[in-house]
Amino acid sequence: MPRPQGRIMVAQNRKARHDYHIGDRFEAGLVLTGTEVKSLRQGRASLADAFATVDDGEVWLRNAHIPEYAFGTWKNHATRRNRKLLLHRKEIAKLDRETSASGRTIVPLAIYFSDGYAKVELAIATGKRDWDKRQTIAARDADRDAQ
Repeated sequence: MPRPQGRIMVAQNRKARHDYHIGDRFEAGLVLTGTEVKSLRQGRASLADAFATVDDGEVWLRNAHIPEYAFGTWKNHATRRNRKLLLHRKEIAKLDRETSASGRTIVPLAIYFSDGYAKVELAIATGKRDWDKRQTIAARDADRDAQ
């Protein structure tokens, strides 16, 4: 069976765009087990509470929820296990430098399949204050009224 081409979206973190100022973005591969891939192909995942960390030169996706595969056996995966992300060494160094500054974190924005491979879009983010959120909503409403 040929590998599907293009980008197939599985899950998005819409709350991240509301709660954070989004900076640089990175595309990372995911190290997954077989049942995790099958569950993602069914379109089941959640990034609501997920974040990423850099530990000992490796990037890890933490607290992302990929539910168990319905037809899995006793080898089914844990739903909220830590998953390793695949990035170039220079990208890992940049993420480590950026997150060492106070108030910055690595937030996953989306999980998708790109040409058959599971990928996650990461962003370096800074938290928004309440008045920032209100300004964003007001600007969006003003743009909508102008159109």
